[in-house]
Amino acid sequence: MHGEKPRQIALRLLQRAAGGDFIEHRLAGALAQNPLSAADRHLCQELTYGVVRWQGTLDWLIARKTDARELKPALRTLLRLGLYQIFWLERIPNHAAVHETVELAKQSRLHAQAGFINAVLRGYLRELDATRRLLAELKTQQPHLGHSHPEWLAARWQKRWGPDQAAQLMEWNNTPPKTFARVNTLKTDAGKLLTQWRDEGVDYDFVRREWLEENLVFELKSHPVLTRLPSFQQGWFYVQDPSTLLAVRELDPQPGESVLDLCAAPGGKLAALAQLMRNEGRLLAHDTTAERLELIHQNCARLGVSCVQTLLPSSLQSQPAARFDRILLDAPCSNTGVMRRRVDLRWRIRPEELARLRAVQLQLLRQAAQQLRPGGTLVYSTCSLEPEENTDVLNEFLSSHASFKLERTRELLPFVDNVDGTYVARLSQGP
Repeated sequence: MHGEKPRQIALRLLQRAAGGDFIEHRLAGALAQNPLSAADRHLCQELTYGVVRWQGTLDWLIARKTDARELKPALRTLLRLGLYQIFWLERIPNHAAVHETVELAKQSRLHAQAGFINAVLRGYLRELDATRRLLAELKTQQPHLGHSHPEWLAARWQKRWGPDQAAQLMEWNNTPPKTFARVNTLKTDAGKLLTQWRDEGVDYDFVRREWLEENLVFELKSHPVLTRLPSFQQGWFYVQDPSTLLAVRELDPQPGESVLDLCAAPGGKLAALAQLMRNEGRLLAHDTTAERLELIHQNCARLGVSCVQTLLPSSLQSQPAARFDRILLDAPCSNTGVMRRRVDLRWRIRPEELARLRAVQLQLLRQAAQQLRPGGTLVYSTCSLEPEENTDVLNEFLSSHASFKLERTRELLPFVDNVDGTYVARLSQGP
């Protein structure tokens, strides 16, 4: 495994992409074990994520040249890698893309297929301009193929928002996400952090949204490996999309209060809650496994969060009811609002998942309701764009919980708000 080149690492990861951990986790592990230059790290990530994102369109291209016949997975992956470099990576010369892919086939002991791969790729080089026109037409004629999304999901979004906005959403999902960082005011302030970043070679920009405090979140435009920065190791910032802080702002916890984060791992929103509370009060972090709670402990230790106590489900059930001033339920969901960050999610999600998740979300909402004191505030949030997980869950909950009042809701849409998609509802319980 050590000493592999970017394309070799990408090929190995992509050949395992059908199951197991998300591709992001496997890539992070591979890069940790293979010391690469910054340029090679970038190429490896670009190839890995790009092939996964554009898998549907790449397979359409492959089918045109293979009479749609069944191909061995390793052969298909190599063709995807070569075609992705030809049609999506302009900085790689086409002849180099073909040569490197053929050599990769030979290194993978696919000598018999090397000639076939060479023929398919060179065939497309001869039809480059015509194929690019076909790819552009595909986005309007068969949007799910043109934008490389499951057909059922593209159809659902088209029905809800129309073809233009659905296309904008799919284009957003195919764009590499930006990196954002929240200043950890438990340890520093924006001025000190920005000075440190300049010394560390971090290029940043200001982020302004009406739900964010001034100078709280910054876009990191270019930077060294974040985990190696002293400012990261010292806990001066947390990597976090601006959309995730809408739920935190709506909950608006105050110093000295008793607050429950019901689905807290890995702890980004939890740490932001502690920041608003100035580490004063009682902040309970609940999640389903000891491993997930360990992530919370690690993040809290780095960030200097001292007001948090962690709870497993068995411990939460033994606690007295109606004792929290505020509860955040950031529910497990389909994640369709963060699909550009969860690169292979689109190929994993199934329509029936929405019904299963809705049942889980409703159960958690009812559990949260039992823990909220009269007069308390409950915020329900997801990073899903699907009504079944958002408004439908809220409506069903409210129909059987007359003491709760829906104060307001807000949905952030990538093609409107230029942040990850999220849904947030603020409820209050009568006295």
